[in-house]
Amino acid sequence: MNIRILSLPLLLALCCGTTHADNLYNEKTYRPLASDKRAHLPGDVLTIMIYESSSALTSADTQLQRNNTVGVQAAADRHAHNLAVGANNTFDGGGTVQRAGKLLAQMSVTITGTAPNGDLLVAGEQMLEINSDKQVIKVEGRVRTLDISDANTVMSFRIADAKISYLGDGDLAARQRPGLWSRLFTWAGF
Repeated sequence: MNIRILSLPLLLALCCGTTHADNLYNEKTYRPLASDKRAHLPGDVLTIMIYESSSALTSADTQLQRNNTVGVQAAADRHAHNLAVGANNTFDGGGTVQRAGKLLAQMSVTITGTAPNGDLLVAGEQMLEINSDKQVIKVEGRVRTLDISDANTVMSFRIADAKISYLGDGDLAARQRPGLWSRLFTWAGF
């Protein structure tokens, strides 16, 4: 009976053939259980907190005044001839342009690569559609790993080479554009 018990595992091992095990450890993707959960590899997701506010004011005043006078005077015996030509030009112009914008949003982006200095290259797009109005926010740039918070978020003003765009399309956006006649008169200079 002892021979049967010992020979059974040997018989099973011979019947199954050779087996091999794959290594579960991968140096590139390994994260210990107690490690930092912040994004740091291509394909990881990072949340961007967009707080952008901008304003600009441009003002110009121009005043130009020019006087030109040319005179000719001729005198003969009894007849005196006077001829004078003059021109006055006055120009007074001015204008003011004021623009302000504010964008508050949260969106997730994907790490697309790593720069040679260790910065993370990120890009992402978020589209929101409400009642046929589409709004698209696109973000791309470079993020330092030091700027990523413990909650795996980064503020938009911490993104280097940031390209943030916000586009709207639909009925609401179409109503905010000037009409055809208004654009034609503006183009013609009226």
